[in-house]
Amino acid sequence: MKKDNDLLKALNSLLIEKLNVVNKFMVHSEMCENLGYRNLHLAIQKIAMDQMLLAEWLIERISFLDDSSVLSSLKEIMIEKTVSDLVSSNKIEQPVTVHAYREAILLASAADDNATAALLTRMLKKEESHLGWTELQRKQIEQNGLEQYLSTQIEYQAN
Repeated sequence: MKKDNDLLKALNSLLIEKLNVVNKFMVHSEMCENLGYRNLHLAIQKIAMDQMLLAEWLIERISFLDDSSVLSSLKEIMIEKTVSDLVSSNKIEQPVTVHAYREAILLASAADDNATAALLTRMLKKEESHLGWTELQRKQIEQNGLEQYLSTQIEYQAN
């Protein structure tokens, strides 16, 4: 298969973004756990694990297409201080990621790389489900108030 530099650049960009998101969600997940929001911790932890899987898929594909690709740098991650900020920041970031996937799918299709286009389409569906989860959390906070929302995120355990 002919190496497509634009596609590889897009895949590397997605990979850098995925690795940053993994770090961010891991920190946010543990913050929620420390605050006692066990349910939110588990949900965010699941998203972090999904993001790790997506990063792994990207690494595998980049290695297959061009094993000389190297990550240049990871971006600084923004750690939110409150659950409300966490949900709001994800609402802003995820549509940008969805757009980046759509652009990469177009590049893969233009390069006649159906395997990469199929992989990116599969990854896009996961991203869209994460976006849906984030939007649901935002709506619950908006409709029920932050205090009520957070009360649903606590898992009570009998001693």
